[in-house]
Amino acid sequence: MRETLIVIGLVVFAVGLRSAHTACIRKLGALVFLLASFCLLYFLTGSLLWGYTGVLLWFFLPWIELLTRIRRMRLPVNNRLTQKPIPNSKFFPNAPEATVAMEEAGFEHVSDCGWEWDGMHQFFRIFWHPEERAVAAVCLCEQSDVAFSFITITSRDCSGRSWRTTNFPFAPTLRCPPEMEWNHVPCRCNCFHQILRDHREYLARTRIPVEQLRIPDPEAIEEIIEEEMRKQLDHNLATGIIRLTDDGYFQYSMRGLFFLWGQFVKDMVRFC
Repeated sequence: MRETLIVIGLVVFAVGLRSAHTACIRKLGALVFLLASFCLLYFLTGSLLWGYTGVLLWFFLPWIELLTRIRRMRLPVNNRLTQKPIPNSKFFPNAPEATVAMEEAGFEHVSDCGWEWDGMHQFFRIFWHPEERAVAAVCLCEQSDVAFSFITITSRDCSGRSWRTTNFPFAPTLRCPPEMEWNHVPCRCNCFHQILRDHREYLARTRIPVEQLRIPDPEAIEEIIEEEMRKQLDHNLATGIIRLTDDGYFQYSMRGLFFLWGQFVKDMVRFC
């Protein structure tokens, strides 16, 4: 009974730590979960080896999905954005608030569009601001019964480099090309005004003069998004993360599966 209560206490303690707002405390919660797994198998078997196995199992769980669904995925190389109706706000969390905040900040609506990636639907509400020299979007990703939304703000300089601030809640599933810089803010930060302030501070830290930032062309924003995706795919093809199939699609290589495994582990530890 004592061992059972220890494991239950560790799990409850870990859940409490993972619900904290501080990143360090949430990471401590992940370590407590690992300790609970160690104690569970150690108390059941009396073997330290099985205890360590209980810890390692957490890190190898992603391979179940990697070797089944993701290994079979075939994604289009030349994907195109198409005009889409706005999803029901009940399934598009924070979208109405983000839209209102963007308009309050002086951003103007450009388009509602999206694309599909082997069963995953992505929807974008795109805005632009000539004085901020930025493009903002509130995005919805939906796959099966799982959906999440996030915000991005992007500025581009005269050399073609992109500077993006986002509260995207997961580690990227593809490597970013050298000309694309990301500034991740915590996913719990879903206030557009705060993300815009973070983006301004990010540009100030990188010491990019405002006059070197391009004023976005609202007519070309969708084309630029498609071009950025193709550049990212070309970069990942060159690094061996993905490989082409014979019919205009791509899939993850074995090196890409190990890359995704590393990203999954980051998400397990980081949890936003």
